[in-house]
Amino acid sequence: MQSSHSGLTKSATGHGHGHGCIVDRMSTSRRDNCDDEYSIIGDKGEIGFIDFEDDKSVCNYDTATEGPIAISIPFPFVQGKPQSILVGEISKCRITIANTTSDPVELWGVRIFCSNPADSFTLSLKEPPSANSNAEKLYGFLEGYSLEDRVLQPHDTLTIWLSCKPKEMGLHTSVVYFDAGDDRIERVVFLLAEDNVSRSLAPNRPFSKPPRRKQFVLDEQVVSSHPSRATTRGFKYRLPEFPIPSNLRELLQNKKVPDVIMEDLSTGTYAAFFSTLVAMEELRLEEEMRCHSMEGVNMRRKGSRFLALEVPGLAERRPSLMHGDHVFVKLENAPDSNVYKGHIYRVEADEVLLKFANDLHTCHRNGNLYNVRFTYNRVNMRRLYQAVQAAEGLEHDLLFPSESTKRRLVNSPGFVPYTSSLNQEQIRSVEMILGCEGAPPYVIYGPPGTGKTMTLVEAMLQIYATRKNDRILVCAASNSAADHILEKLISNNVAKVKENQIFRLNASSRTYEDVHPDHIRFCYYDGSIFKCPPLMALVQYRIIISTYMSSSLLYAEGVSRGHFSHIFLDESGQASEPESMVPIANFCSRETVVVLAGDPQQLGPVVYSKDAEAFGLGKSYLERLFECESYRNGGEGFVIKLVRNYRCHAAILDLPSKLFYKGELLACKEDTSSSISSIVDFLPNKEFPVLFFGIQGFDEREENNPSWFNRIEASKVVEVINKLRASADLDEADIGVITPYRQQVLKIKKVLENWELSDVKVGSVEQFQGQEREVIIVSTVRSTIKHNDFDKTYCLGFLSNPKRFNVAITRARSLLIIVGNPHIVSQDPYWEKLLWFCADNNSYKGCPLPERQSSA
Repeated sequence: MQSSHSGLTKSATGHGHGHGCIVDRMSTSRRDNCDDEYSIIGDKGEIGFIDFEDDKSVCNYDTATEGPIAISIPFPFVQGKPQSILVGEISKCRITIANTTSDPVELWGVRIFCSNPADSFTLSLKEPPSANSNAEKLYGFLEGYSLEDRVLQPHDTLTIWLSCKPKEMGLHTSVVYFDAGDDRIERVVFLLAEDNVSRSLAPNRPFSKPPRRKQFVLDEQVVSSHPSRATTRGFKYRLPEFPIPSNLRELLQNKKVPDVIMEDLSTGTYAAFFSTLVAMEELRLEEEMRCHSMEGVNMRRKGSRFLALEVPGLAERRPSLMHGDHVFVKLENAPDSNVYKGHIYRVEADEVLLKFANDLHTCHRNGNLYNVRFTYNRVNMRRLYQAVQAAEGLEHDLLFPSESTKRRLVNSPGFVPYTSSLNQEQIRSVEMILGCEGAPPYVIYGPPGTGKTMTLVEAMLQIYATRKNDRILVCAASNSAADHILEKLISNNVAKVKENQIFRLNASSRTYEDVHPDHIRFCYYDGSIFKCPPLMALVQYRIIISTYMSSSLLYAEGVSRGHFSHIFLDESGQASEPESMVPIANFCSRETVVVLAGDPQQLGPVVYSKDAEAFGLGKSYLERLFECESYRNGGEGFVIKLVRNYRCHAAILDLPSKLFYKGELLACKEDTSSSISSIVDFLPNKEFPVLFFGIQGFDEREENNPSWFNRIEASKVVEVINKLRASADLDEADIGVITPYRQQVLKIKKVLENWELSDVKVGSVEQFQGQEREVIIVSTVRSTIKHNDFDKTYCLGFLSNPKRFNVAITRARSLLIIVGNPHIVSQDPYWEKLLWFCADNNSYKGCPLPERQSSA
């Protein structure tokens, strides 16, 4: 049974001599002025995880109150952190025990009460010899877990040694008892054991929050040329500015809740309801941008056209910058200098490329220091305002299906699938799509790996091949997802979609290099800038593929409502309802068939305003539809649930199926690669392809970057990858690493590049949604409970986010490995179930487990 630290704190701080719950479990006899009574040494104690970040008392001592004996602090912290030692090497620390009185004091003994890992610390009277010591120093050296009693003469000092030789990486902890006179004094010891890889990832400089920045006045601007627009033609429908009404802005800034978002959503309140939520989000983004102003920073030339600015936190989307956003810069310590207005041309991992007026580029020197202020491009917000206003003209049954809603169906003849491997649920859903006519939407509920995108593609191919007058718009939540649909459509050799009848619409902000060379021929661009073709070209295409937001370009060009016979929204659970309305509200007529594919149990929309999220912006249109009985109860003609999973080994699928899908998922993966787990030599249970590797690392930050990393876990992840490659002969591309913090992503990538393993994909959960790998390694990073509130505030990490947990553990086809601190992740009920799922199947390795809090 593991011990909590709750009974350790009192004596560790030196505020008293009570033994606490740890001591209570020793079989010691009380010293009642009888020397030979104090000769019984009890069983070795046990120690659980001690979170020194959360409980600072365990490493702060007031030696003045501890009595007549003064004991030095073993292995004292350095800059608030445990000392670092290398695995396999001996680390030793001198401890002095001083009698500060004029009377002799009985030192009844010194003992290591407990260590974690067990037996990792030892005591000795002599300095431990080094590895290359001669025989004379080695002779007679004795070490153990306790030292015998003796008398400390007045003002005498005894020197002893505490040593540790770690065999594995991670936090090593020990509790040492000093019994002197009538007192017991306690010292808690922490050491961080690491290897050379871990040490190479140590912070360059300690973390420090940047100071609050003052805003400089925006006057005498020199305006640069704007980034190339999608077109130089005049749009048929110019997007209005949609400024936030001043009364609404004042209300929201005073933290008051507008009445409209407290009312039930209806056709009459729809536009006002969602416009208010979008305004809340926009105000949050304004505030976010103001918080990230910078002073006294460098910009460096990058090529002949750009200046590069490093932005801490950019990779964590704090601030959230995108192509086209405005940036204002002014020379520091030059009060009469101009303010230059630039634009972001590209967002990279941790820096942005900027373009200003020519005179700034001409006079810029790399040593110049600038003050920087960010704004953001409102175009996407304006698209949302326009969409929710247009939605008021939609069919009522499209926005608010109810119990009385009837599905309009036409007779659909049977079809010959273009995809040979369709199962019965997929075939039935294609039949329903072919038979639908108008509202309400048809939903393909597709849990992980059940082939929802394949089903959509089959339906699109059937429409394309058999209905020559029909037009299809398909939208996805990301460029990569839209590209995947394009690839599936053009690679079907049976349907043979003609090249001049399918178009991939890209936003002008997308870089030319980001598009696969085989897909460029389906795009429209000028130079290296993507554009939207004119209306007369657009209406010729049978299939147009876009992201949700970019579909607004079609509306601007004049594509009318009813032009598309079918609108398909893939991964619709990831889009907010206003985002879904961008294609639906602008192009749906009474007869348009709307098909949504997604999973409300996976990642939802990204929303920055916690208030807007709570009032409904964080709920997708797909998720809201499931509040209607016809969808919630799986009504025929409204929704079909795909239950056959072709991705995961049955054991990987078992827990998410029970937690999120009522245990309905069926593991249908062909057993061709499941042998991976049987040949990986470090798996304790080769029949069970989920391993939890428990490690007590240390999460930290560096310089002024707010993102977290855990170098102990990073090193362990790379070690696991090398072992996998050696024992299972896996290609790099077969392995993926998921971790919630951008800095951990960068640290792991750095090591993999050094090992020439750059093809291993490392990314966040969001970057892996919709993807899969033979092996997935998850690094949870966190090693202290105190940062959980931080993560909740910024929607980071894995804890308290069931959807992020669900996505993370369902990306692996054949083997899932978790690297993390079990004492931290078990604070979350979902992660606790995964931890004990592994432990109960003899598939846990590493540090001692925490106490089991539930039946899991």
